[in-house]
Amino acid sequence: MRAPSIDRAGFIRATAGFGVGLALAFELPGCTKNAQAGASFKEFVPNAWVRIAPDETVTVVVSKSEMGQGVVMGLPTILAEELDAAIDHVRIEFAPADPTYGDPGFGGDMVTGGSTSVSHSWTTLRKAGATARAMLVAAAAQQWNVDATTCTTSKGVIYHASSKRRVSYGSVAVAAAGIPVPQNVAQKTAAEFSLIGKPRRRTDIPLKVNGTCQYGIDVRVPGMLYAAIARSPVFGGRVKSFDATHAKRIAGVLLAVEVSNGVAVVAKNTWAAFQGRDALKISWDEGPNATVSTDSLFAEAEHLARGRIGERIAASRGNPDAVSGTVIDATYRGPFLAHATMEPMNATADVRDGHCTVWAPTQVQLRARALASKASGLPPEQCTIHTTFLGGGFGRRLEADYVQEAVEVSKAIGGPVKVMWSREDDTQHDFYRPMSVNTVRGIVAGGAIVALTHQVVSPSWLRRWLPAGMKNGVDELDMLEVIDAPYAIPNFRATYIDHEHGIPVGSWRAPDANWNGFVTESFMGELAHAAHADPLAFRLAHMKKSPRAAAVLRLAAEKAGWGQHRAGTAQGLAVTTWAGSFGAMVVEVSVEDKLPKVHRVVAAVDCGTVINPDIVVQQAQGATNFGLSAALTGKITLSKGRVEQSNFYDYTVLRMADAPSIEVHVVPSTETPTGIGEICTPPIAPAVGNAIFALTGKRARTLPFSEALV
Repeated sequence: MRAPSIDRAGFIRATAGFGVGLALAFELPGCTKNAQAGASFKEFVPNAWVRIAPDETVTVVVSKSEMGQGVVMGLPTILAEELDAAIDHVRIEFAPADPTYGDPGFGGDMVTGGSTSVSHSWTTLRKAGATARAMLVAAAAQQWNVDATTCTTSKGVIYHASSKRRVSYGSVAVAAAGIPVPQNVAQKTAAEFSLIGKPRRRTDIPLKVNGTCQYGIDVRVPGMLYAAIARSPVFGGRVKSFDATHAKRIAGVLLAVEVSNGVAVVAKNTWAAFQGRDALKISWDEGPNATVSTDSLFAEAEHLARGRIGERIAASRGNPDAVSGTVIDATYRGPFLAHATMEPMNATADVRDGHCTVWAPTQVQLRARALASKASGLPPEQCTIHTTFLGGGFGRRLEADYVQEAVEVSKAIGGPVKVMWSREDDTQHDFYRPMSVNTVRGIVAGGAIVALTHQVVSPSWLRRWLPAGMKNGVDELDMLEVIDAPYAIPNFRATYIDHEHGIPVGSWRAPDANWNGFVTESFMGELAHAAHADPLAFRLAHMKKSPRAAAVLRLAAEKAGWGQHRAGTAQGLAVTTWAGSFGAMVVEVSVEDKLPKVHRVVAAVDCGTVINPDIVVQQAQGATNFGLSAALTGKITLSKGRVEQSNFYDYTVLRMADAPSIEVHVVPSTETPTGIGEICTPPIAPAVGNAIFALTGKRARTLPFSEALV
């Protein structure tokens, strides 16, 4: 028998504090209108996004993964706004892995990434809520024999003022199921919003405080065993042979099986699995990367850069080679970075009786299902993915390798198993932020930039993850904050060289902009210095075609008191764009023992219409600290094909004592909402670098700062 999944009642109990749910715009898979109307729960189920029950419960189906960014609060708020629901009656359910819940912005794939959850769901959820509300009103009007246009709604209640009648949504939920679905229902104007734009306490926080929130690491199913996998210490290596004799002598260890990524030790508990894994005797074929080192990779990249080998033009205007003035040349080098999510990779799988069931903290449900199908040998329709909460994602869980591993082990043992990664596994077997070498040349004349060339040499993770994103050999993401920087420069050329080297790379918070933003904004500081100009005024003079970017920069400078800083400190600034949003920072920095100390960060953001201002501030603060952590000490290095870092003692993250004061100012806007989870990661490093230069005269062209200033 298959192990039971988490049932609906159990999930509702676990999410009892949520602000609630709904499903509209598509029919639920396998659920016809007649079946909906005759459902045992007698719920109103107009489509895939909303359900309304007679007990007034509104259930919103959330198709995005919750990893701390607040989608379980933000997305239901959008739907509840148009529904005019009582927010305290709203509950949520995570969507199943099904194309019904695919994101058109990702070609129909189920993806939570790129700060797109709100922007990609905005239209769908508003229409879902407005349509459901119209059907409920029509049902009430039909019962009262009045014109629906004479009815109003508020907090889950329908009113007919002239007859002084009122009825709750739950009371007409069953009747509404028989109303034809209307088309082109009017939606609220921004002035009519009562939920959107208002602060509201996050409903997921109590669950995380009291321990009832279920992450992947918390999943337990009857009869479940535990497994740890010994993976090749060199990327691309394979098992030649193994001996599990010593591993099987450890109490609790049951067996060892070879899987595609290495050798899995299966045990009665996690500790025994880890101990057994460490006791394995494995002979590895280390493959072609056994001699790779950080130095050799940078040398390769710089060789490609100098020879312009494989260079492709990503953007071009004017003729940068035919302009004269003061020339500034610079080369910037960025390291690999790990994701270091608080919850290491893990997944639980049960492959039995012609079905594959997976519980996983994933950002890519359909990709996870596809890999589960491949690993189990079962059709996708016979594979179920239960999405748990994610203990951090940052792009790492856009990969589903850990899901495939769990399915392979479960298939091998014929029962449920949880594959757990240690912190060392997580650090040394990541899909890293790509290393990069950027060469830039700028020409300044008359106090302005008259020409700029920017060459990026970096491996493409998009080539593997989304091949359609490669246009004429150019990885569009690898050029973010290069071709879309907010500066109008008459003569400009951006080029790309795809440096494929065999080390796995992937998305890392604000992909590619996190590094290119450092290069672009640091180099803008270099050009401002060459022009003998104030860094703020210099930037603004080149941003006349980017009014929203200029506005956040002015706001940050105003709130920080640009030009006014304490003795022994200096200010630095930067402005970046990401996913349609704009962010700027002014920082106050001192240097102590050759290390920067960031005392204060003032950030300004424009992310369009704000759903919940508290979440905007939280995400801006978190993204700032995330970026600062990497900027100060973050690096992954390789020697003999092996990652040298293994845990938080040598891949350090920001400690509370080193975190600065962060002020966040939000530009009011009625524009379509854009992303907030990543916009404040790119500008923090260049802002700090520019402050260091102002204070010491030293320009950091490599990261982390812990090495750049030695």
